Amino acid sequence: MNTLATLKNTAPLFGLASCCALASCQAGQEEKKAEAKSPNIVIILADDMGYGDVSFNNPFSRTKTPNIDRLGAEGICFTDAHAGGAVSVPSRYGLMTGRYFFRAENRPSYWGYLSPLIEPGRETIGTLMQKAGYTTACVGKWHLGMNWGRKDGTKPLIGDRRTLGYTNVDFNIPTKGGPKDVGFNYSFILPASLDMPPYTFIRDGKAIDPDVILTADMYPNTKEGTKYGWDSKHVNERDIYWDRGVWWRNGEMSKSFKVENCLDNIVDEGLAFIKRHVDRNKDKPFMLYLPLTGPHTPWMPNDVFKNSSGMGTYGDFIAQIDDVVFKVEDLLKQLGIDENTMVIFATDNGAAWQEEDKQQYGHRANGQWRGMKGDAWEGGHRAPLFIKWPAQVKKAQKYEQNVNLIDILATLADMTGQTVARKDAEDSFSFWHVLNGDLSKPTREHDIYITSSGKLAITKGDWKYIDAIGSAGFSEPSRLETVPGGPTAQLYNLAEDPAESTNRIFTDKGIADELQALMKQIVEQGHSRN
Repeated sequence: MNTLATLKNTAPLFGLASCCALASCQAGQEEKKAEAKSPNIVIILADDMGYGDVSFNNPFSRTKTPNIDRLGAEGICFTDAHAGGAVSVPSRYGLMTGRYFFRAENRPSYWGYLSPLIEPGRETIGTLMQKAGYTTACVGKWHLGMNWGRKDGTKPLIGDRRTLGYTNVDFNIPTKGGPKDVGFNYSFILPASLDMPPYTFIRDGKAIDPDVILTADMYPNTKEGTKYGWDSKHVNERDIYWDRGVWWRNGEMSKSFKVENCLDNIVDEGLAFIKRHVDRNKDKPFMLYLPLTGPHTPWMPNDVFKNSSGMGTYGDFIAQIDDVVFKVEDLLKQLGIDENTMVIFATDNGAAWQEEDKQQYGHRANGQWRGMKGDAWEGGHRAPLFIKWPAQVKKAQKYEQNVNLIDILATLADMTGQTVARKDAEDSFSFWHVLNGDLSKPTREHDIYITSSGKLAITKGDWKYIDAIGSAGFSEPSRLETVPGGPTAQLYNLAEDPAESTNRIFTDKGIADELQALMKQIVEQGHSRN
């Protein structure tokens, strides 16, 4: 019977990732770093945008992304990149901390009112880059929790009042535990997704407009009462619904907040930070983390992009996301800092693109991959990832080995010559060698992804094991009951079967057993790196 051990000659990733771990900064890499001035860094994170939404990745794409494509044409395209989770919170936690989300001590509660997920004292990309002398900023969707002030300290933050849209939050009290407390000198954030209350901007811990009303009162002329089966326990009769992809949950909203202007407000604020920083201190490097609110629902492109794509509201919104890359690069060029600025573009998980969307629009938002946002299948967590840094990366390249957005922290540590404590970023592996031009060396030996239901999948080499049957996410069937003699898990060979169509759990049981044991070991030992 074949086992992982007998397949080492045909799966070159096996057993090699430990040499690429965070702690092993090599002397040659240090010398390469010293050749160039510390780069500015802009991390643009799209929300719910699929691998196949980027036309550089998908020759059959009906969405067009010329500005994102240019990052690939002039920088590095990572063809086997993944988010640490198939939904927002696990993915963002992983990017920020270099850790898998199942290690987090706190778990989400209610929409944008959740408490801080990043533990006090935890290393983040923000704290790491501050120690390297960077000015850091977080502008956009946060979704990692804050401590909110309460009107009545004796009552729960949410309680039963959430059914009416109001909470016990006092928006006049500054929040704690947000970006300012985990490594960002400046922050301008939306607490969660643009379809989740509260709808208010928080600047450096303070609500810009603490005077709130309900969204249903702000947007009264809408279809109401639409319920989605996967979310029915939280949807109340006053949720806002206009059309496919254009809806949001009823809740507290600042009187000055406009859903249709949110993405533009975030982008303008991010660009203003860059300009302000360069005007004041051009010689000091900066890192801007710019997590966008699109193309996550509601699909609401601005007037410039409305009806521009020929692919419906979703395609219009993708075009607006692509324009964000143009605006960032254009400003960098105007300021004369484009050569030594590293621009990273990625997405937090796969697109929420259902089977009927594929049929109706003739577009595969997640490319060739099976499934969508939330799922254990590849469409849930495979992400576009591009890095452009003209001063360092002199020509277009493709890196075809596995990386995770979690690996960004380790890579930045290597780039800045830092060693992170073993208790931090324990799942992050550096791909600094890729930025130095070595595309032959693997970054990690294995990778784990968490689904919307909390189920795990693990990949190693060509093999992928899913500890459930069904998608374990938003695609139907999500969860299937096991039957006597039937499969209890899924096993796929992605090299031979990228569509994940043939479950080999019975024919290659030895491999399944080894992957299951490896996943258990990584989860329980509390460390992925050796």
